[in-house]
Amino acid sequence: MKWRRHRDARPGIREKDLVDTWQVVSLLLDYPDDVLLQRVPMLRGVVEGLPEAQRMPLLEFLDHLTSARLGALQREYVDTFDVTRKCSLHLTYFTSGDTRRRGVALVEFKQAYRRAGLEFDSEVELPDHLCVVLEFGAMQDWATAWHLLTRHRVGVEVLRAGLAQRDSPWLPVLEALRSTLPPLEGSDTEALLRLVEQGPPQEEVGLEPYAIDPRLNPRPEPADTTAMLGTTIPVGAPR
Repeated sequence: MKWRRHRDARPGIREKDLVDTWQVVSLLLDYPDDVLLQRVPMLRGVVEGLPEAQRMPLLEFLDHLTSARLGALQREYVDTFDVTRKCSLHLTYFTSGDTRRRGVALVEFKQAYRRAGLEFDSEVELPDHLCVVLEFGAMQDWATAWHLLTRHRVGVEVLRAGLAQRDSPWLPVLEALRSTLPPLEGSDTEALLRLVEQGPPQEEVGLEPYAIDPRLNPRPEPADTTAMLGTTIPVGAPR
């Protein structure tokens, strides 16, 4: 697949800046709650030490986070990420959609985690969830997460396009993530535009269990976690 042409590329920023950015993005793309608001001073301190390309968009969102009403932000989050097809946080959904191929793609994520020494619990979250991939990369194995992100780069790009179309407050968070990844080139951009226009593949019958759109599952109540930046968060644990 042409989307995999960047799989051997290397990050253009320092490893520390890469993993710090990924951890912050992982937390900011999660469901907003009181715990996240309490973390804002700590997150701002980390973001202030990042390069400008990552620092500026993340500071923009942190400013929004502190000025918005939490209830309104939570409703907008659900409406954006849990309802809108083009704003799914599950990377394989964009290229595999509701088809049998998605089950194979999800197994590849689980196998990547297993090779890194972790067993993933799919009863908590699907392994291709962007927050999980970034958290795994920040805390466990950035090189494996880099491979997964660049291999499924189209998912990041379609998500970014969906957020831009909605003028979403989470768009700067995606821009910060994109600044850590290799840029699209040539035919990749053309193929991306077609995918954005046509949407994910569909399959009407014979769906495998993993092919069901994860956004149809009810969202569990947010857990009060004490995990902070720089503290290992078990992949697949309640976030």
